[in-house]
Amino acid sequence: MTKTAYNLLPTSQYQPIDLLTSSLPTPGSPPERPASRDSQDSMEDYWSEVKNIEEDGQRGHEDLLERGSMDEVELEEAWLQDAGLSTLMSGALGEGPAEALLSTLTRSQAAMVKKRVDNYTLTVRKRSKQPTRHVRDIFSTPDKLVRQMCPPCPPPQDTSDSLSFEVPYSEGTTAHHRGRQGDCQDCQRIRRDDHDLPTFQLPRPKLGLTRIQDLSCEDMKKIGYISLIELTTFYDGLGIELKRNRAARSKARDSGIFGVPLTTLLENDQKKFPGSKVPLVFRKLLSKLEQTGLQTEGILRVPGSASRVKHLRQELEQKLYEDRFDWEQVRHNDAAGLLKMFIRELPYPLLTLQHAPAFSAAQNISSPRQQIQALHLLIMLLPEPNRDTLKALLEFLRKVVAYEEKNRMGLWNVSMIVAPNLFTYRGKNAKQEEMQGAAGAAHLVRLLITHQDLLWTVPCFLISHVRKLNEAGASKKPPSSEKTKRKLLLMRRKTTEREKTERSELTDLRQGVIRVHAPLHAKISMAIQLDNETKAKDVMARFDYENGRGTRNTSRRPRQYLFEVGGNIGERSLDPETHLLDVYHVNPHCEWVLKPTTT
Repeated sequence: MTKTAYNLLPTSQYQPIDLLTSSLPTPGSPPERPASRDSQDSMEDYWSEVKNIEEDGQRGHEDLLERGSMDEVELEEAWLQDAGLSTLMSGALGEGPAEALLSTLTRSQAAMVKKRVDNYTLTVRKRSKQPTRHVRDIFSTPDKLVRQMCPPCPPPQDTSDSLSFEVPYSEGTTAHHRGRQGDCQDCQRIRRDDHDLPTFQLPRPKLGLTRIQDLSCEDMKKIGYISLIELTTFYDGLGIELKRNRAARSKARDSGIFGVPLTTLLENDQKKFPGSKVPLVFRKLLSKLEQTGLQTEGILRVPGSASRVKHLRQELEQKLYEDRFDWEQVRHNDAAGLLKMFIRELPYPLLTLQHAPAFSAAQNISSPRQQIQALHLLIMLLPEPNRDTLKALLEFLRKVVAYEEKNRMGLWNVSMIVAPNLFTYRGKNAKQEEMQGAAGAAHLVRLLITHQDLLWTVPCFLISHVRKLNEAGASKKPPSSEKTKRKLLLMRRKTTEREKTERSELTDLRQGVIRVHAPLHAKISMAIQLDNETKAKDVMARFDYENGRGTRNTSRRPRQYLFEVGGNIGERSLDPETHLLDVYHVNPHCEWVLKPTTT
């Protein structure tokens, strides 16, 4: 029996790798190496990286994590909790945010929630053998719940080079049910090399593009709830079961650098560098690679000396936070080895333990467009530290690919090397799963690198959900305590005082006129008449012009952006191309504030 270069499984067990093309050779066959090394016809870089990881002996802290499926009750409990619907487990629909969230869902999303609650109810009943409230008791009747939801959205009208942000992705899965994938032209596209990758341009909605960092933390939390419901509905429409892993009690370190959770690292970093969003050591390693390695042939591929990397790791643990570590001694291949080691040794995977199965399941989607949609929803679900760290990594990888002519590292090569470090497999079937998912994992990394600008932009339909959720929540939130009443009274007084001031300055506030507040400008308030062509950048330019005359050191001021604050949104930094009259119509009760962003 012929052994592969991986030296673990016979060649025949690699056959499931044929996910993307029929021309992939077995890992043991001699590769044909083109000058650019950017060919999808060889998986050599992937298996070489796997071998390096095995020899390094740092595959990850399996003792800190328990891989395996939850039982049905645990699975549904975790899903309802993460979707912001935990009150449905007790049947308390009439109180709290759950009712508001349910009232914003589409028919498909509502049907999915009912399915999960029904399954939870039945499994609890089987476990306890005691009467438990049925889903019909919680929702009154299924028909009543559906009538409360938003009407079904029209099918998406995507062209070959655009991706609609207006319509929930789950509404476009009709042609992709089991047995019908072949009817979709998008599924029939052959992906043989990087030049055949689908390209999707960022849409330009009149309400403006919204990046993840443009929304308040509270609104992003709600985005997470809705994204989980939408992802589950989306996968169900594609005939894919959404699984999740169970996390055991953590034995992770609470100090040091390697093998420390991202949240702990950032807490430690922020004591010295307030506002840090990406771990210090990660930023330093990326910076070192950008300074010395972008134009070096084989960056990321050529491993550093194992003994040197081990020594540098020990020094980093001891000296990084004392500013005594000498970065001049670090070679680019050492930095690459440390970077990949840092990712692998995270006690909780960068793609998160609970969502890792959903990322892997995206490999099984036949349509490139819908693979990107799945990744888009998954990015919305990642915790902020994981999302920010992944973003920093992908931005660096895009720079590596941009220097392909110098470093001979094309998109496919980079993806093959990074994939084994991001997609880790644990358990008794880990090696078999890795063999089956190798090419698919590399392809997903390729999509993450290529479409990262799109993936970190919040879809309009999710923001629309948040607006409806905020509106529904506000109408159902009576003052529940004396403290709340005092807070509301104070807010009313401030609002009244502000309105008096505005009326004295502008006695006739006509339809389509907004007042923009700019606390950091000399002229702190300005009334502006909107028309169909007024954009956020026009207001920003007008304030710069009005305050620039006779003002010194204007170039030293931080860049300021227009925000919509309050109303049916917590806070949103507006894209300069945003049409303000459209925002005015969608959120007529918001305040308009010009200020610097926090990012």
